[in-house]
Amino acid sequence: MTSGAEASREGWSRRRFIGALGGTAAVVAVPAPAAAPADPESSRTTAPESSAAKAPAPDAHRSKGKDSGPRPLYLGTYTSVDGGGTGIGLATYDASTGQITGAGTLTGVADPSYLTVHPDGRTLYAVDEQTAGAVTAVRLADRKVLGARSTGGAGPCHLSVHPTGRWLLSANYTSGSVAVHPIDSSGALGERTALAKHSSPQPGPGQDGPHAHQFVTSPDGGHVLAVDLGTDTVYTYRLDTTKGTLAEVSQAHTRAGAGPRSLTFHPGGRYAYLANEVDDTIAVCAYDPATGALSIGAPQSSGSTGGTTNYPAQILVTSNGAYAFLANRGDNTLARYAVEADGARLRLLGTVPVSGDFPRQIALSPDGSLLFTANQRSSTVSVFHVNDSTGQLTLTGEPFASPVAVCALPL
Repeated sequence: MTSGAEASREGWSRRRFIGALGGTAAVVAVPAPAAAPADPESSRTTAPESSAAKAPAPDAHRSKGKDSGPRPLYLGTYTSVDGGGTGIGLATYDASTGQITGAGTLTGVADPSYLTVHPDGRTLYAVDEQTAGAVTAVRLADRKVLGARSTGGAGPCHLSVHPTGRWLLSANYTSGSVAVHPIDSSGALGERTALAKHSSPQPGPGQDGPHAHQFVTSPDGGHVLAVDLGTDTVYTYRLDTTKGTLAEVSQAHTRAGAGPRSLTFHPGGRYAYLANEVDDTIAVCAYDPATGALSIGAPQSSGSTGGTTNYPAQILVTSNGAYAFLANRGDNTLARYAVEADGARLRLLGTVPVSGDFPRQIALSPDGSLLFTANQRSSTVSVFHVNDSTGQLTLTGEPFASPVAVCALPL
């Protein structure tokens, strides 16, 4: 395992460095848990227009059920590495077959390694994962870049939109901080309203400092949680939804050296699942909506075989709360878990090859019938059918070629 240090002269983070290198488990349970601003002025920075043929612009997120016609798919990459892309990849997918069709590239965004969409489906947001980190807004109706705002840190690697649709949350990996930006009625971003640096506890074994990897909102909307790989900690904050400020209310610590990377909540809102990159484990967590406190359970298997070094990446849970899926980089598999006891237990059912190399990120289609894996080293995106009843994953066909694929966002 490489250290957390970044080769800053080359603009490479540990995340990029790792990506560039070439049965049934025991059940684990955790104890049951205890009981918008005014529109800001926004940046309107001019950016090059897309060179793409027009793919269908998305409408708001659709409910479960098959849609006719192609659906939009956006692809994240690195623009500053050999073999990388030139911007945000544009594509469509068939909601029934999973077949992906390329539709060009949206240029003007540097190193868009992670993407998300506004709850109304009209605006796309991308990190600019560079030393001078930024977040960029793109209006999807005409693919106009609405401008970029500084995150106040280096190497932003994750972002999400608060359920109110008024705040963008982002995580600065290299500098170990999280930021908040206001979103105005057009979807554009205002100047940063908060920046919280993870100064304690001390970095975990082999880490040179904090490394914020994710920033998400709890299902109840009452708290926002930041996962920090460098400090082996999940920080809970209360977001002031009028001012956009952050107040830390709780910390949850993994075992030393776990290196937590990705957190996802069970739809019931009382449990969450944490993927630990460094020690190759996952954990079930109990969540208390009243206080925001997270209690991290015992580590359990990622499903990796041990034949190669494995780095768990992203963990997801189905909308019905019945199954969870984990992307394993190195083992190059998707682990499938049964969710039991109303979310309190995960039971490993087995693994499925991703038909690619180094699945950096995974995403479910809005109706939950398809799962996409962005395979960084093979520069491909694989698509799987998801069986609603059994959680079985079936590859839909040959993976789609996409340069240094590190994020797939199906709408």
